[in-house]
Amino acid sequence: QPFVGSRTHYVRDVAQNIYDDEAFFTAYSGLPRSVHGLDGAPEWPRLRSMLPPVGDARIVDLGCGFGWFCRWAVEAGASSVLGIDLSENMLARAVAETSDPSVRYERQDLDALHLEHGAFDLAYSSLTMHYLTDLATLIGTVHHTLVPGGAFVFSVEHPIYTAPSTPAFITDDTGHVTWPLDQYLVEGPRTTDWLAPGVVKQHRTIGTHVSLLLDAGFELTALVEWGPSPEQIVDVPEWAVEVERPGFLLVAARKRRS
Repeated sequence: QPFVGSRTHYVRDVAQNIYDDEAFFTAYSGLPRSVHGLDGAPEWPRLRSMLPPVGDARIVDLGCGFGWFCRWAVEAGASSVLGIDLSENMLARAVAETSDPSVRYERQDLDALHLEHGAFDLAYSSLTMHYLTDLATLIGTVHHTLVPGGAFVFSVEHPIYTAPSTPAFITDDTGHVTWPLDQYLVEGPRTTDWLAPGVVKQHRTIGTHVSLLLDAGFELTALVEWGPSPEQIVDVPEWAVEVERPGFLLVAARKRRS
């Protein structure tokens, strides 16, 4: 078995696994967040501020990728971290770069996730859940695996970003840049060419994300429609266009204690 604690029999062949496409994986590996980790993710400072204290926490990272958050969490004092991903490429890289025995990795399809009841204090997920076809089941599984009062903190591509049939900025004759928005209330798959042709993501409204959390037994503690700060734009001027629409939706929720 290639990964510590691997449980490959949970992986379904029907799941999209674009990160094991070599051309896509090579392109993804060159992105700033792949090269620089959490420091290369502009939303990370705000997302980090939404986390509960991680000291002594048992954490699961859903869609762990290269394991950047897993390693950060144990360095911040977590007692254990389980990183889960579908991609063999991602997990191989994560294992190669992780030496702390408090971190282990499993290969699972998050659309058919198996986790023990009450096993974790914090569930975390970064830019993964918009690939899943069955978000309600995933959120229910997260609720099942958290202790009462446990936290669920995640980011997804913002629904304004995922909704359009043609997701790209438009520049008019005067040079004004806008983000076209259509089909916002039409939830479901969107096929885009991002790093590789035919990448499928699932569009859901903000209301659907919130409703699924509430229905599962969570209470919402924070919701942020992320865009770059003025200071970030000064540091990276090409991010200025991002103020035309939020790129990410950041959410923190807590499992009710009773």
